[in-house]
Amino acid sequence: MNRLADETSLYLRQHAANPVDWYPWGEEAFAEARRRDVPVLLSVGYSACHWCHVMERESFEDDETAAEMNAGFVCVKVDREERPDVDAVYMNAVVGLTGHGGWPMTVFLTPAGEPFFGGTYYPPEPRSGMPSLRMVLAAISEAWAQRRDEVVGAAGRVTEALAATAAAARPAGEPTEEVLRDALGPIRRVYDAEWGGFGSAPKFPPPSLIGFLLRLHARTGSALALEMATGTLDGMALGGMYDVLAGGFHRYSVDRQWLVPHFEKMLYDNAQLAVAYLEAFAVTGEPRYRQVAERTIDYLLAEMALPEGGFAAAQDADTDGVEGSTFVWTPAQLREVLGDARGEAAAAYYGVTAAGTFEAGASVLRPSGPAPADLAEIERELLDARRRRPQPARDGKAVAAWNGLTLAALSQGAWRLARPDLLAAAERLAAFLTETMTVDGRLMRVFADGRAHIPGYLDDHAAVAHGLVELSVATGDGRHLAAAETLARGAAERFADGGTGGFLYSARDGERLVAEHRDVDDNPTPAGSSLLAFVLLRLARIGGDAALERQAAGAIGLSLGMAGQAPHAFGTLYSAVDLLLAPPREAAVIGPAADPRTAGLLEAARAGFHPTWVYAFGDGDGDRPGQPALLDGKTLIDGAPAVYLCERFACRAPLTDPEAVREAMRA
Repeated sequence: MNRLADETSLYLRQHAANPVDWYPWGEEAFAEARRRDVPVLLSVGYSACHWCHVMERESFEDDETAAEMNAGFVCVKVDREERPDVDAVYMNAVVGLTGHGGWPMTVFLTPAGEPFFGGTYYPPEPRSGMPSLRMVLAAISEAWAQRRDEVVGAAGRVTEALAATAAAARPAGEPTEEVLRDALGPIRRVYDAEWGGFGSAPKFPPPSLIGFLLRLHARTGSALALEMATGTLDGMALGGMYDVLAGGFHRYSVDRQWLVPHFEKMLYDNAQLAVAYLEAFAVTGEPRYRQVAERTIDYLLAEMALPEGGFAAAQDADTDGVEGSTFVWTPAQLREVLGDARGEAAAAYYGVTAAGTFEAGASVLRPSGPAPADLAEIERELLDARRRRPQPARDGKAVAAWNGLTLAALSQGAWRLARPDLLAAAERLAAFLTETMTVDGRLMRVFADGRAHIPGYLDDHAAVAHGLVELSVATGDGRHLAAAETLARGAAERFADGGTGGFLYSARDGERLVAEHRDVDDNPTPAGSSLLAFVLLRLARIGGDAALERQAAGAIGLSLGMAGQAPHAFGTLYSAVDLLLAPPREAAVIGPAADPRTAGLLEAARAGFHPTWVYAFGDGDGDRPGQPALLDGKTLIDGAPAVYLCERFACRAPLTDPEAVREAMRA
């Protein structure tokens, strides 16, 4: 066993029995590299990563390869989900060196932590133009021994480039309506009009971009924006990437058609996609979007919920070392479960043929033909049979940022789907995040093995604050809004980059790496800086805080120059711009929480799609210290609950009839 056996990360523990003498990230590893005067071999991955497992089987479990690694290097293994700061800095280096990135990531560093060479997956033997890992090891060892000055010089140049990139952010001017309109053309150019989605294979789900397109449609009436959003949602739901039996989405598709996925299921994808389908349902009224959203949330509750109240990070791509074997079917397997006639009908419906779309003649299930009359029963029987198969491993650690996104999905799902059980799950999750995952007043990144650890990063704070705001909208409970404000304001201070007015990914009192990192693009979770700006804007509108709004606007302006180069990667930023440019509109719902009339007014005020409105809730029992400014002076009307609809805190006459509220919100 090496040093990884006692780590909380499932990914690190998966490597604990390797013959490689792995170290976890930390000063001990770099001190050993300095003592031995050897480079550091940094390997970064995550537990659900298929190619990470492949490289482990091929190289890290091979005694000869491990011996060369141990002889020439201090080997460090990092879970990118626990240490996204380390992953981000060195991924930027790898992309700068090679033009592309991915996992597993393999980077060679000086003992000072400066990168000088890197790549992703290396095979055990040379193939497809790639050198083998052992060839790379030999070349690096030779260069370190014979051409040290060149290596150190290269490391210095790469590190300088990383620092220059981090310092390059400059305000791009005031956000304008033209910024939103100008984004549409470049997004259209990468849109796949035939299959939905953006770009070609491999194709990843773009929930943040879909959210922006729905907002742009609501703002401008753009049919193109709506077409790209719904075309992508339909393509994903009809492809093999969507699990038609259990609900939820696999990580990404290897082809344009969304047919053959990489089979890992990530919490962050499913949380964000649930919201995307919920919002599409709100915009279009199409039941198919509601169904996908509801089944995705049900998948999270059934498969990813943890006893402590949080949600697990991921399910593996592989089962017993074979990717996707739990999820694929042959015609014979369908007949075995359903009988000959029903099995053939199911095969026709799901496009399962003898040729198969996957290894060994198996296929993913993709609705593509006439639906059998007893489809619901067929799906139940197939799911029961599938659950009797060996199942992929689950990474049971809870990541704060991803749980914050899940909190938002549960909260919005609770009221859009009229599901009290989702609200109860959201309340449990909020308690888990604000109590179990908060230590000495500070949000932690990871909960695993019964403890929370690693101080949270920018995206952790932004996503949890966002989820708490959404929970306040779902419940009308001001405590959640207050918790969101405390967390967001603290993050705005702790992660502030005083030189630019923006935010850094790591807190100013956190560990210092060889370069700073700015989290500005959505990849694949919302950019922390954009999401925090979005949350701060909502809080500023509720509280009438002009200074807070200016701070959020400054952070938004800092990223706009980069966004113009690839708008499809900045959906969260553009949604924040949409909110910033919208006239401030506020809804104050006043009435006792236990009064059914209050609940009816709350339902009416939320109904539909109103992404630029903000909400606050009071009981009508007088103003209270610390309450949002939006509630000041708002009272019951003749003893009855009421809704005050306002613009820049100038309010219309209060409304006490739910239908009048709905009509006013539609106007």
